[in-house]
Amino acid sequence: MKRALAFIVAIFLLSSCATESSQNEFSPQDMMFADMMIPHHEQAIEMSDLALAKSTSEVILSLAKQIKETQQPEIELMRTFTGENAGMHAGHTMMGMLDESEMAELSAATGEAFNQLFLKGMIEHHKGAIQMAEMVVGSANSTVSDLAKSIISSQTAEVDFMETLLKN
Repeated sequence: MKRALAFIVAIFLLSSCATESSQNEFSPQDMMFADMMIPHHEQAIEMSDLALAKSTSEVILSLAKQIKETQQPEIELMRTFTGENAGMHAGHTMMGMLDESEMAELSAATGEAFNQLFLKGMIEHHKGAIQMAEMVVGSANSTVSDLAKSIISSQTAEVDFMETLLKN
């Protein structure tokens, strides 16, 4: 919670310092969003790789594949405007990210216990990404704004789907 609040404060401070930018320029908050979202997406891909290796549920396997196919191109897009500095927040726990012990628990789980942990973890992970994307959805840069809208749309749909799976 403290890290989420710190992220929100940082975005607010950066946005208040930013000058008007054209649609082709990336503001400091755009860059911070991408820099934090890259490791966030990388963890979702790592979780999906675990699901692809460990789950026998066709639904979980399909979901994991979909997450990878959506988020890998988004990472590549964000790297085009963050350059070499991408992922400098990789060591920090951001909104919705699993910590080391949660990742270890997921890695050790098998069968239905794995599926349940994967779904619960990915729901929280996606909710964190949605919160981060909502902070830049109004960006003057159309690339960032469009990406944020896409993240919100796709991950909201996936959260709804995963919550339905958990109920059944």
